[in-house]
Amino acid sequence: MPKSPYPTSTDLLLLHTLRFVGFAELARVAEATGLPEGDVESELIDLAVAGLVTRIPGDFGGWGLTDDGRAADAERISAELDAAGARPAVARAFDDFLDLNPELLDLCTAWQMRSVDGVTALNDHGDPAYDARIIDWLGDFHQRADAVCAALSAVLSRYARFQARLGGALARARAGSVEYVTDSFASYHTVWFQLHEDLLVTLGDPPH
Repeated sequence: MPKSPYPTSTDLLLLHTLRFVGFAELARVAEATGLPEGDVESELIDLAVAGLVTRIPGDFGGWGLTDDGRAADAERISAELDAAGARPAVARAFDDFLDLNPELLDLCTAWQMRSVDGVTALNDHGDPAYDARIIDWLGDFHQRADAVCAALSAVLSRYARFQARLGGALARARAGSVEYVTDSFASYHTVWFQLHEDLLVTLGDPPH
């Protein structure tokens, strides 16, 4: 019988999410974790009392890690990796991620820039056929990216959220919300970048 993926505690999940999302308002933290905003806010308040996160109020405010919170995340996320016995599997998945990464960067460049009459220009998304072609390529890429996320999710449950967020971004892009390729906080490119940061922190910035 397959071993169940190792669960991450809610407090560590929030610490780690702030590590790869950066300073963010409550809604963004909730979206990244998949948890209800009320639960996220309650846990963040507890973490703030412990001195691990801080909140700046106001329209442009949000939540972020303190230095102690950053250190606690690095220590606890590494301990979780070893407790789950997941280090070899995550290291293999990271190698696969790095193999795919240049391809996604090329896709994002093709999405943002295009050649018009031999001149490179910003893609204004005025050519639906061009955009559809790039999204088709992104769909092909996603099949391989999803396999990496599935391998990660099989050992650590928190990676299932990355798998869902990448799939959701692709679905929204296919439905016509073009900002979900590169230009949204929940875009495919943004979530992929966050997964990169997550893997670096989880493995302790391995040399590559």
